[in-house]
Amino acid sequence: MSPIFEGTIKKNNQVEQSFIVQALTLDHLSDILFVQEQIIHSLTNKEILQPLSMEEFQFILNGNGLMIGAFVDETLIAFRALLVPQIDEEHLGLDIGLKVEELQKVIYQEISNVLPEYRGNQLQKTLAILIMQELSQQHHDYRYVCCTVATSNIPSLKDKFVQGMEILALKEKYNGLMRFIFVKDLQEVNSPIWNQVMFIRVDDFEAQQAKLAEGWRGFQLEERDGVQWINYGRR
Repeated sequence: MSPIFEGTIKKNNQVEQSFIVQALTLDHLSDILFVQEQIIHSLTNKEILQPLSMEEFQFILNGNGLMIGAFVDETLIAFRALLVPQIDEEHLGLDIGLKVEELQKVIYQEISNVLPEYRGNQLQKTLAILIMQELSQQHHDYRYVCCTVATSNIPSLKDKFVQGMEILALKEKYNGLMRFIFVKDLQEVNSPIWNQVMFIRVDDFEAQQAKLAEGWRGFQLEERDGVQWINYGRR
């Protein structure tokens, strides 16, 4: 299988190595599960990651989405996934106000994992760009890319904002865990113009939910004096 991308990466911010990115298949399932297990083991706060089961990975790899992975010397070090979700009452499209007939236009940006020793290389950002490029080369009818992010997962929040995704909801998902719900409209070409902007602390859920209910959207993350703030605006 031909690589999608080739480059260099540093291990533990020291040793430079060559790596490639390629599409993942069912043959990589055991490697995917191993990497996910390593990530879970490294987390001090397990709630920031909603891991996928073996069956969920199989569902994606059996044609219900797309997965790409980064390899160093044939060893998987990171992966990223898109998922074609099943339409049910937990569908993220419903959380952002889509009608039932629009839900088939939604694809999820699913799990993204990078082994700890390879963090700091912007690999998550690189894989995000590459997987969306791969999607654009396929014939599809998807308009909306949705995902959830744990409220304390600052790297993942930054990742979504860099991609031009916006917060449209903040609510409990996955048996009571608070999650931001992001969306990106693939039909939008121009960057939005924000007529009003205000800053809300990332941990002030009540204030954010009030603004989201009024039609405001979160579009940027800023750190000031060690505190994370989300910029909310009206289009």
